Amino acid sequence: MDDIVLPFQVADTAVRGRVVRLAGAIDDILSAHGFPDPLSELLGEAVSLVAMMGASLKFDGKLIFQAQGNGPVSLIVADYVAGGDLRATAKTADKDLPRGARALLGDGSIVMTIDQGPDMDRYQGVTAIEGESLADTAVAYFAQSEQIPTIIKLAVGRIQTPGAGEQWRAGGLMAQFVPQEGGERGVSMALSGDDRETWERAKAFIETVQPDELLDPSISAETLLYRLFHEDGVRVFDAAPLHAACSCNEEKIAAVLSRYGEDDLSDMVEDGVITVTCEFCRKDYRFSPAGAPLTGE
Repeated sequence: MDDIVLPFQVADTAVRGRVVRLAGAIDDILSAHGFPDPLSELLGEAVSLVAMMGASLKFDGKLIFQAQGNGPVSLIVADYVAGGDLRATAKTADKDLPRGARALLGDGSIVMTIDQGPDMDRYQGVTAIEGESLADTAVAYFAQSEQIPTIIKLAVGRIQTPGAGEQWRAGGLMAQFVPQEGGERGVSMALSGDDRETWERAKAFIETVQPDELLDPSISAETLLYRLFHEDGVRVFDAAPLHAACSCNEEKIAAVLSRYGEDDLSDMVEDGVITVTCEFCRKDYRFSPAGAPLTGE
């Protein structure tokens, strides 16, 4: 029921989407950073969003979501790697933060990057931050870059877990009108006739979704979809697992340190060692003043 993304289709229509439910994975990601709650909530929304979008990739690659603005939070980044690996980070110099994407990010842009591997070109879409929420901005991205009618609901919060105290949870629901399986870039936003009626009906149902329905561990993704679409019928497909995972490792960091000269390395030394902390998972790596790994120390 948790740490999954579940694809669905409303009856035999062109309304397709995904539901994401995150528990342990999002708690690992957000707890590692210890950001103020408003930023943790925003970052959790970004992870939920990138999980739903990334799950549609038909190849082994990576989807990178970035939002950067002139507000108190200058950058948020969330990655999805084929197979379900998730990670995220953010940059802020403030401790007392307002709530809401617009208040945190201010004016700026979002960048969606699809990395298909070293031998393939990257696809990148850039749009301005619009609306008050991250969901608003993502919907605007699909309208401008993909021309696909889209609705997105996101929720993040702490839930009291028996025997484990409060833990972060996140959830999301994303639906689009895509005439072909998996979507087709360039689908017109100007729906007409039966297509418009089908989309508006599905959208109206999804608008009723409340945050607690996306977060409540007793409400499965299947149950939520049945509540919304039992009159029309809904098909669910195989759920894909999600987990917190970072691509950092000692070898990569050692390779970066090897590019620095002796003087630069000496400037990094504190208490006799060089300590490098991953911006995503917050794991510390220790190296000698010459840049050699201190594995096991």
